[in-house]
Amino acid sequence: MTSEITLFVNPTAGRGRGADAARPAACALRDAGHRVRTVVGVDAPDALARARDAVADGTGALVAVGGDGLVNLALHAVAGTRTPLGVVAVGTGNDFARALGLPVRDPAAAGRAVADALKGSRVRDIDLGRVGDRWFGTVLASGFDSRVNDRGNRMRRPAGRTKYDLAMLAELAAFRPFAYRIRLDGGEVREIEATLVAIGNGSSYGGGMRICPGADPTDGLFDVTVVGDCSRATLLRVFPRVYRGTHVEHPKVTVYRAAQVEIEAPGITGYADGEPLGALPLTARCVPGAARVIGP
Repeated sequence: MTSEITLFVNPTAGRGRGADAARPAACALRDAGHRVRTVVGVDAPDALARARDAVADGTGALVAVGGDGLVNLALHAVAGTRTPLGVVAVGTGNDFARALGLPVRDPAAAGRAVADALKGSRVRDIDLGRVGDRWFGTVLASGFDSRVNDRGNRMRRPAGRTKYDLAMLAELAAFRPFAYRIRLDGGEVREIEATLVAIGNGSSYGGGMRICPGADPTDGLFDVTVVGDCSRATLLRVFPRVYRGTHVEHPKVTVYRAAQVEIEAPGITGYADGEPLGALPLTARCVPGAARVIGP
């Protein structure tokens, strides 16, 4: 492995933490004897093109410094290659890092962890989800949660997480279950009324909401969490339990496991790693060993 490491940086991640985080991460890698170059794009397409160029040029590793949005771009650069991905998680959600047991919002510790793992050749293969030509590492969300994202993305104020808290309240006021058609691994079509359907390669989304608590990104299967046609009152009781992952014990919640999931529901947008994929219907495939990750 070449000693040159590429830092792939989102300077605006975590309200500006990305730019600050790059320095201690770079110092930790240089102290370990690596040469470090930094890639910053002017926008997402430019950033992805630069990351792909670094991978094509034979960088020893691509280290994403930012949140889940930047990690998602980095996955598109390394998926299907043997270039390992490191993560210095300094964004708002950081669910990809959480799923892999990596440091969160501690760039110096994350940089040291990447350097130590490279020294010990602690690199492992993980699965990724794929929808068309789009990859994801954590969760594909659809239903109530994606409607909250839709509404929050349309709101200009306030900034940060408060915007999505307000969007959730507005969606609760208009809450109704959705008519889904779901097919698992090419089997029979299930027609159900559901509040949401989450397809998990990783366990959490939204900054630690463990919507698919049993998901394992190395087993070749998704965990598919279906929250049924519960009332608004039931949703308010059940949803807070998602932070502990105990919502799956509720009788209105069912978990399936499958390598391919087809979902359809009118008026619903799919989001993966927090990024919009487009309107349903969508087909998600779990691709075993699609990416290499560094540590722990």
